[in-house]
Amino acid sequence: MTLVEVEALARSAHEGQTDKAGRPYAEHLAAVAEGVRLRGGTPEQQAAAWLHDAIEDEALSLTWLDSAALPQSVKDMVLAVTKRPGEPVEQYTARILETPGALLVKEADLAHNADPVRLSVLDGPTRERLSAKYAYVRSLLGLTAP
Repeated sequence: MTLVEVEALARSAHEGQTDKAGRPYAEHLAAVAEGVRLRGGTPEQQAAAWLHDAIEDEALSLTWLDSAALPQSVKDMVLAVTKRPGEPVEQYTARILETPGALLVKEADLAHNADPVRLSVLDGPTRERLSAKYAYVRSLLGLTAP
């Protein structure tokens, strides 16, 4: 699959889905992919960015990912950044750190998730909870503040 095809697939798979602020979810995917590109990410990392929430959000299945015409590195990165139900965050972040290319994808994801403009539309307790969560994940990944 080309990067354009991956983008179209991700947009289609998340069609009708919104983020916590009620915005179309594809806006988040596009921001993460662009964040990866701006950080010097490869086309494979950009593809993983477009797909980074597809399995976790059940927009696409593991079976689909396994058989998709994608480089194994893209599949590995998508699986690395896919949080599993009940998984300790420390285990999740260790997997990201162990998977080549995945850290940059997660860094771009966290940067967009923690964007003050994006967070400003949420209620105070939710904003504070998410900000603390993102800061903790960043610390586990060895990332500096955005």
